[in-house]
Amino acid sequence: MMPTRPTLYNRIHRTLMAFALGLLGFYFIVYVVYAVNLIQFPFDYDQGEGFELVDTIMFSHGQWPYQDTEVFPFYSSNYPPLFHIIAAPLVPIFGTNYAYGRFLGFLGTLITASAIGYAVYREGRNRWIAVLSGLAFLASNTVYHIGPLFRQHATMVLFEVVAVVILAHANEITDVRKRRWRLALGLGLIIAGGYTKQLAVITALAAGVFLFIRQPRRAVMWGLMAAVAGVVIFIGINMVTNGEWWRQAILANVNELKITQTIALFKQWFGLHGFLIIPAVLLVIYELYWDRLSLYTIWFVLAVGINGAASGTWGGGDSYFSTAIAATCILSGIFAARSVAAGWKFPANYLTRYLINPFRRYQHGMMATSLIVIPLLYLGYGRAVLHMPTNLPVFETIAQALNITPNAMNGFYDSARTQDGQYATGYANIGHLTTQADIDAGWRIVELVRASDKPVISEDAAFTLLADRPAITNPTQLLNLEKKGLYNGSELVRMLDAREFGLIILRAQFYPDVVLQAISRAYTQTDTITMNGFNYLILEPKANE
Repeated sequence: MMPTRPTLYNRIHRTLMAFALGLLGFYFIVYVVYAVNLIQFPFDYDQGEGFELVDTIMFSHGQWPYQDTEVFPFYSSNYPPLFHIIAAPLVPIFGTNYAYGRFLGFLGTLITASAIGYAVYREGRNRWIAVLSGLAFLASNTVYHIGPLFRQHATMVLFEVVAVVILAHANEITDVRKRRWRLALGLGLIIAGGYTKQLAVITALAAGVFLFIRQPRRAVMWGLMAAVAGVVIFIGINMVTNGEWWRQAILANVNELKITQTIALFKQWFGLHGFLIIPAVLLVIYELYWDRLSLYTIWFVLAVGINGAASGTWGGGDSYFSTAIAATCILSGIFAARSVAAGWKFPANYLTRYLINPFRRYQHGMMATSLIVIPLLYLGYGRAVLHMPTNLPVFETIAQALNITPNAMNGFYDSARTQDGQYATGYANIGHLTTQADIDAGWRIVELVRASDKPVISEDAAFTLLADRPAITNPTQLLNLEKKGLYNGSELVRMLDAREFGLIILRAQFYPDVVLQAISRAYTQTDTITMNGFNYLILEPKANE
């Protein structure tokens, strides 16, 4: 028999839930402000955004971005094509612009949050906790700062989450035709996620394991069909790109692992999301011992274990936890909804006898306690992920009232910073708002590119693109290739030594050593322009000796 809810505890519960919704709703407002600011910023905000735009423009012209990096313009992409293909039809309408790619990423996170909320409501029938679960996803420091970027990661997570929500109960559908459509759609979305970014292979593995546990024969049949579809697409791309797809997107993408970075990011992930991770883990334990394993649980374990470990690779970072954060929000939401509804069932087994039965006499008290603890978990999470601008109207007043002082660029506060004022290794130093001074500095660099009578190499693609010049090289991809022994660079080095480029613009100097050495031999720094917190080094050819 379900215990009766104590009236006083109900009132406290509703009050605390209102505070939790208000707090996470506040972070949603911060997210919208950030997205609107970033969508209007005409230059690279995060390193690599410009090359995502280059890929999109190439697809809009019917070209593949998987090119031979040994010949001019020495450019290639290492990302799967789907996100850029989705954005490509917008190029003829909006031109060379970051706005539509960033808007697509932002919109994708809103859909993802909605899918998380739907999953929680379907399992727990508590609309307020469902809303909190979706808002918790958007409130994550990691999701917040990568969502509105012209990057493909948020779209990959969108495909993953929607696929998992679709497949979670697919086997329970008795209508054969509807079940087949559900399986086809879910697996198709996983393939779409994989061709958005390679990390989605973890979701494919989770879905395969789950389907096999529930219906082995059906899982094998559908798994084979999905595998054939994915392989056919893979072979097709490789054929039309003369093998560069395999070379650039697969071989060059297997990077070395830095254990110290992985450990630092795991600590940060738990420090920010621990209030949700604990109930998520408790639900995993419950399913392991008293219920059937859900797709959400298998997905959570694999995403945390494999993607979390991969966060320590070169080119990885905290964004690799995005899938795990989505899974955490779903599992913690289900746990919360069951707790406030006293919906736990414990079939008889040895653990029930020793761990559950002795406490059954306290079930009324535990029910009342859960009404208080659940909203406190969301309030604790809201405090842990605190991030906001501190120098805008309204936000400034709030910051002063809470004694919050900025600890990041442009008056931004981010709780992800460590006590000594630093970010964990691999955490993206972004999330702050851009300013008019940043925009003015960017246009100064564009004017320098326009004034050059020779081709220009820029480590951020925006400056050359906005000057109607071709994007030359993709530094991180050249470095990826060099790390695998797949890059020679003799032609680019020859052109640098011959001073055939009128200008070199460096930001992070993520080029192979052989390229940096050639730049040092033939070019000299003549200016430094600061934009968005980064120093852009302007180099011109040295006088011939």
